[in-house]
Parts: sequence; structure tokens; C-alpha cells
Amino acid sequence: MRETQVQIQLVQGLSARSAANFVKTASSFSSDVKVGKTGQFVDAKSILGVMSMAFAKGEEVSLRAEGSDEDAAIAALTQLLQSNE
Repeated sequence: MRETQVQIQLVQGLSARSAANFVKTASSFSSDVKVGKTGQFVDAKSILGVMSMAFAKGEEVSLRAEGSDEDAAIAALTQLLQSNE
């Protein structure tokens, strides 16, 4: 299992559009991927779970991945959260 902390740089945080893109990216990996803050984690492949966390710009979130492509999943999701779009 791999875990990393990421600060969200997206202008509107994980709003509906960026959350959908995040979930689509997470779903492209076979690894089990979770995202969370303050000890509460949700399935990163669930749009309802991700939206329920209301991640905002500047927040520090944790990404956890476990599986054969965990490194690639963490790298792709980190890059997405740190983009300035």
C-alpha cells in the first residue's frame, strides 16, 4: 500500500466537473484507491463519496492506493489535484 499527502491546487477544489474527472482517472486503475482528510476516507472511484467530502482548494488530502498499479495511480491523481485548472 502506498499513501501520500497532497495539497489541492484546483481553483474550485473538487467541484462537480473536477470531481468527475478525478473519479474517472481513479477508475482507470485496477488498484483500490481511497481519498480522505482528517482520518475519514472514501472510495476514490465513487462520485458520491468524493463529492460528499467537499474538498476545497488549499486543503491537504491523503491518497491511498493498494494494488498492482498503485504507484501510477498515486502519481496521476497527485498531478490532477495539483494542476491549476
